[in-house]
Amino acid sequence: MSGSGDFLAQMADGSRRRLERARQLRSEADLRRFVAAMPDPLPLRFSDAGFDLIAELKLRSPAIGKLKAVAGVDLDARVHDYALGGAVAVSVLTEPTRFDGSMTHLERAARQLLLDRVPAMRKDFLIDPYQVLEARAAGAGGVLVILRMLPRTEVEALIDTALELGMFVLLECFDSTDIDLLRELLAPRTAAHDRLLCGVNCRDLTTLQIVPERLFELVEHLPAHCHRVAESGVASAEQAARVAAAGYDLALVGSALMTGDSPQPLAASMIQAGRSAHGQAHRLGRTTGAAS
Repeated sequence: MSGSGDFLAQMADGSRRRLERARQLRSEADLRRFVAAMPDPLPLRFSDAGFDLIAELKLRSPAIGKLKAVAGVDLDARVHDYALGGAVAVSVLTEPTRFDGSMTHLERAARQLLLDRVPAMRKDFLIDPYQVLEARAAGAGGVLVILRMLPRTEVEALIDTALELGMFVLLECFDSTDIDLLRELLAPRTAAHDRLLCGVNCRDLTTLQIVPERLFELVEHLPAHCHRVAESGVASAEQAARVAAAGYDLALVGSALMTGDSPQPLAASMIQAGRSAHGQAHRLGRTTGAAS
């Protein structure tokens, strides 16, 4: 972690403290036994139309503040709206200090989404395979892994634990150095490429502001064979169309969907616009992404 890692370092420290408390309440062996008895996680079902949406459940943004009054959010209804809007997965924040998240949110969302046949993803600052097991035990079918937060061996431990459990992983990059590591991580795991998503987060880790241009600067560096995810910076159907035309296969959208009272129409319009732009780019023979 470089200077931009101050925020990530703070988040990692908090994650470490939560990990220690969790271990005191439940052993890893007990978690593994519980998870082993669970049915397989729901798979990602990508559309043949070429663009999908990961909708996000979060109550606070570090840059914006509260997105909804906690008492005003019906978690079950909101994730159900996301599923009805066509989301391929729902990301659930579980970090409590800067995002007002909790494992309870993940458990509730996963229960509802199981009925909707849409996988939930734990979005947090994970540092240990225990937390991947914890996510699966709560019902998650996927996890976020931030590549620059940990040494490579620890990142690999998170990824391989998730894959062992049948989960998908969103590998989050912030710059070309992260993408170089991403390529190295993908190379020996080609058999699991449908469960390894390649994300670019355009949030500046110093100011915490969104820098949308980074999505377009970095997309060409992503491997062509991976599912490319635009994270942050997408708040409208027009912006969804723009990232789809640039070569992204999915967008992860949180704040825009959390600030409105009716997220289903916005989610559906983003997906429709993204698929239309993807189809047009395909018809024009546009090639995107770096060679694999």
